[in-house]
Amino acid sequence: MRVVIACVIVILSVAAALGIAQTQNVFSSFGTRTEPVAAAKSPAAPPPVRVASNSPVQTVSPVSPVTPVNAAPAMPAPVQTAQPSSPAPAAAAPAPQMVAQAPAAPPPAAAAAPACPGNPNALGTSRTVEIDTTGGPGFGFEHFKQHDFLKPGEVVLTFDDGPWVHNTPAVLAALANHCVKAVFFPIGKHATYYPEILKQVAAAGHTVGAHTWSHANLNNKTLTEPQRKEEIEKGFSAVKWALGTSPSPFFRFPALQHPPEMVTYLGTRNIGIFSCDLDSFDFKASKPDTVIDTVMKKVEKLGKGIVLMHDFQKHTAEALPELLRRLKAGGYKVVAMRAKSPVQTLPQYDEELMKDIKLPTVSSRPVSSVVTTVSE
Repeated sequence: MRVVIACVIVILSVAAALGIAQTQNVFSSFGTRTEPVAAAKSPAAPPPVRVASNSPVQTVSPVSPVTPVNAAPAMPAPVQTAQPSSPAPAAAAPAPQMVAQAPAAPPPAAAAAPACPGNPNALGTSRTVEIDTTGGPGFGFEHFKQHDFLKPGEVVLTFDDGPWVHNTPAVLAALANHCVKAVFFPIGKHATYYPEILKQVAAAGHTVGAHTWSHANLNNKTLTEPQRKEEIEKGFSAVKWALGTSPSPFFRFPALQHPPEMVTYLGTRNIGIFSCDLDSFDFKASKPDTVIDTVMKKVEKLGKGIVLMHDFQKHTAEALPELLRRLKAGGYKVVAMRAKSPVQTLPQYDEELMKDIKLPTVSSRPVSSVVTTVSE
């Protein structure tokens, strides 16, 4: 019996010893196991937010190139998973180092706009804005204060009463020398006198609107409402005929006289109305220097604005080269304005216009536009 009990004790002792060793191996393996770590991902960029705007003015140029601002994040170092203990070799090779690759070079930026050919000191056109004329928005703080789209130091150059022989081509040459774009408001009758000159205005990239048919003051109480509408609509029809295509839906009232009912009418026609921020009064000037001084004093006082001049006036054409140089020296920038879509002329006024211009030799052109002295 004693022998049997002794054997049982020995067997139980051996079994207990084997169980403890196995348990130690299990705990030892828990201490050396490492969970793999997932590489962190950069958060997805949020979608761009489109901000609704009720402004009829949208900048369409220049377009700045998009350049990456932040370099791509470096990849995290790989995590080695520990293995169960084993005898180390006499001279273990060093663990390989992971070398992070440099981020890809950003795409080259868009080339800068070329300088104005032939004039390294040109004023140039800093940006172009596109106008949605739906509802007839007004521009120019002298009468309309809702759409203040110009930044400090920016000006818009506008010219009325053309096209006219000699003077309008001289204005175009000065603008081209400085790569400047402007807005022209021609008189309908003048457009029928000199359609080729008006075509040159459009071909040079300037915006062409209208300034009535005969430069009538639409505030004149003797004019009926149909006559006022005819002045507006026939003016656009005449410009369309001269250009061979519809002009922009931009209109300026003669003498900046704005009859309320005609302002409302232009709104129904989706035609933008232009007043000004500063008037050059060049039609009163007796010499070019007066035009330059008037414009510079007013723009320095206001800091920005829509400038009203006349390509019909000789002194304005003579003053413009120096005026552009002065604006450049003063740090001012020119903004070009263009329409989102052309004006839709009315068929009845297109037809009336054709009746008036079918016999241009009996028109009311002044002698100075018919007879020119070429030698004496």
